[in-house]
Amino acid sequence: MQTRKLGRTELDVSLICLGTMTWGEQNSEQDAFEQLDMATAEGINFIDAAEMYPVPPRPETQGLTESYLGNWLSRRGRRDDLVIASKVAGPGNGLSYLRNGPRLTREHIRTACEDSLKRLKTDYIDLYQVHWPARSTNFFGQLGYQHNGREQATPIEETLAALHELVGEGKIRHIGLSNETPWGTMQYLKLAEQCGWPRIASIQNPYNLLNRSFEVGLAEIAQREQVGLLAYSPLAFGVLTGKYLDGQRPDGARLTLYKRFSRYASDRGAAAASAYAELARAHGLSPAQLALAYVNSRGFLTSNIVGATSLTQLKENIGSAAVELSDDLMEAIEALHGDFTYPCP
Repeated sequence: MQTRKLGRTELDVSLICLGTMTWGEQNSEQDAFEQLDMATAEGINFIDAAEMYPVPPRPETQGLTESYLGNWLSRRGRRDDLVIASKVAGPGNGLSYLRNGPRLTREHIRTACEDSLKRLKTDYIDLYQVHWPARSTNFFGQLGYQHNGREQATPIEETLAALHELVGEGKIRHIGLSNETPWGTMQYLKLAEQCGWPRIASIQNPYNLLNRSFEVGLAEIAQREQVGLLAYSPLAFGVLTGKYLDGQRPDGARLTLYKRFSRYASDRGAAAASAYAELARAHGLSPAQLALAYVNSRGFLTSNIVGATSLTQLKENIGSAAVELSDDLMEAIEALHGDFTYPCP
């Protein structure tokens, strides 16, 4: 398994990262253990979780994902061989049951980190990420920025200062962002330089053939500032596997179970997914292999976060690390991107 450097840190992380947000909802603890055993056997050393997981978030299941991972770490005893990432939730998003509504203040961040450490059964988290901004801005598919000059969001300075304290105490090793914008990313970098605080190592944003909006402003920052992308939803909630083509809704699939996941379910998204699936098959690849291999090939990528609900899916997803796309196929992908530019931002 190929590895890439996590930002400017000393850590090398696998090109494929194991995502965990289905554990505790679509997947049992036994499923999680089997996925972890397979992933680590295939050379994956990077595991990504979050305090709000599993998804969709519910008070009854909150924290189960980290607990499953912690139980596996406790039983397998491989903690120092792995890079464990987790996230602190931002405000809103229907999480009133979590600390009476999560915020990115010093108090909330410290509490969230301590709780995650307990569930993970570890003394430290390798990469601790801000799950989404405190301020109103464009993330989770929102377009058309609307400025709110009266908003009283937690300042980035307070958030970064709290993370700095946790790094100093050895509870987290490095910090990252998620669902962030170019402006927010540069603010974190500027404050780190001005104050001598920890520098962000990565940014975890959506990136896939249906949503390449990361390329507009963040890709340049990722490469010039060495803040690489941790790509989430590389298969667009499974839409790019082709399993939802022609209106299909397989039993147990995410879009079948949860109607709230509409980001990649538009008619234009379906048309684009169909075109990419046809292209993949014409070149002897599965639609999933094409979609994942494209993400893997990006120079601004640090790691590609794949999730799965079955070991068969996981095996195919991990196998994308060995797939190389020909120049002709890359040209064909770019041609389709011209026809379907950001169908599902």
